[in-house]
Amino acid sequence: MNDIVRAAVAAFVLLNAVILVVTYLTWVERKFAARLQSRIGPYRVGRPHGWLQPIADALKLMIKEDVVPSVADRPIYNLAPIVFLLPAFLIFATIPFAPGLGLADLNIGLLYFLAVSSLEIVGLFMGGWGSNNKYALLSAMRGVNQIISYEVPFILAALVPVLLAGSLRLSAIVEAQAGLWFIAYPVIGQLAFVAFTVATLASENRIPFDIVEAESELVAGFRVEYSGMKFALIQLAEYTHLFGVSCLGAILFLGGWLGPVLPGPVWFLLKAVLMFLLVIWVRWSFVRIRVDQILGISWKVLLPFTLILLMATGLWVALRGGGGVA
Repeated sequence: MNDIVRAAVAAFVLLNAVILVVTYLTWVERKFAARLQSRIGPYRVGRPHGWLQPIADALKLMIKEDVVPSVADRPIYNLAPIVFLLPAFLIFATIPFAPGLGLADLNIGLLYFLAVSSLEIVGLFMGGWGSNNKYALLSAMRGVNQIISYEVPFILAALVPVLLAGSLRLSAIVEAQAGLWFIAYPVIGQLAFVAFTVATLASENRIPFDIVEAESELVAGFRVEYSGMKFALIQLAEYTHLFGVSCLGAILFLGGWLGPVLPGPVWFLLKAVLMFLLVIWVRWSFVRIRVDQILGISWKVLLPFTLILLMATGLWVALRGGGGVA
């Protein structure tokens, strides 16, 4: 019973910590984008830099009226934000923030992350279908199509560090980088990181791969009929999932918690935020491309590229006599 209580308390603390970090990542994106565009960004609420803006936004969304379309499929419509949010939180169950600091250090930690992460498409499609809105449904179909298309190269790019480390355990992948982070691994590391970043942008529906939410045709995309707290849950799910993938990138390529002077959790958070800022920088620097171009990049370029890269990594590891960590 004590183990159950301890696990429940740890899960509760982790859940609230993730919500707090993700809430302020929205502020980070707005300030970062403002600096890129020579603007100030959030400023007045919590002056001088708008520190309380995320809290004000959350309170505003909580008290807004929940409007449900009369033609919506109510059970699916109401359940979709929860189904969309749950996988975003569950992916943090196996993420090691430092040695021994994590809910579960599974032998198949990466496999669990990838499997649970892909479940977001269920909630996404439920939101578009349940809204009974042609624009929301078109957006959901586009989103599912894009996420599935880039799921394969995303997995192949993530498997490169697995081959180099010789383990699916996320903590073992970090430990294998004690001498050299995989992003600095000659040629293979840089190519895998670029492929991982591109696949991340696409799987998170971030510009230039943002075809789910196009102002000229789909307005707010699959969430167009949502308001109030349901809209807030969808936004929370998107940022939580993006932060989770940023944490995975920090583990696979940036050495996780490894670093001098500062404590391990601090290094881990800094690297995860760095990955997040990289995605945001690309998002605010490029323009949206067409849907046919997006799918063409996946199937014609990124998929064969990551497959060849994975095969080359396997050959290199075999010639060296095995991975870094059993």
